[in-house]
Amino acid sequence: MSSLEELLAAIRQNLPAQKVDYPEIPTYEKQGANLKDKFIVNLGLSGGESYDVGSIDEAKEIMQQKLPDTRVTCSATSEWEGSKSIHDIAHPRELEDVDLGIIRAEFGVAEMGMIWLTENSLQVNSLGFLSQHLAILLDPDLITENMHTAYRKIDFQASTYGCFVMGPSATADIGAYLVRGAQGARSLTVFFLKQQV
Repeated sequence: MSSLEELLAAIRQNLPAQKVDYPEIPTYEKQGANLKDKFIVNLGLSGGESYDVGSIDEAKEIMQQKLPDTRVTCSATSEWEGSKSIHDIAHPRELEDVDLGIIRAEFGVAEMGMIWLTENSLQVNSLGFLSQHLAILLDPDLITENMHTAYRKIDFQASTYGCFVMGPSATADIGAYLVRGAQGARSLTVFFLKQQV
């Protein structure tokens, strides 16, 4: 028997007989909190904008006013058709010319004003990072309070990739001067729109 096997055998022999449960971690939820209002404030602090809309057409009109020079749009949701089909993308770099990427968020986190995206919502992961601007559709009923509640919502078996996105890309590394769009989207706009079942 090797020294490693001896060590593991000794550990197994001396394990406690009784099963001890992990300590319960609270979710730190505040009763009566308006999660949507909190989300809007925190999204704004990170440089994002949000709008209540009743339809995709209303969201399109807002983006047309905000970004009148948009030529290439690509959508990862069937709710909003883009000029470039996500289904025709053979390589992630083919999204380098996208002016506006459109994505349906899986849920939002009020504490930070951020959204959870996976390979399922992005379809091609680079859509969320090569697009010059992002339009995010978020069902206001799918906003959770904080990171404790967010991690309880994530289905880690449903995808191999996931990330939280909080506002447009930003950096202040050089001379403490804030630059948006340095490593990703230059703007992020959230549209509160219920998800059609």
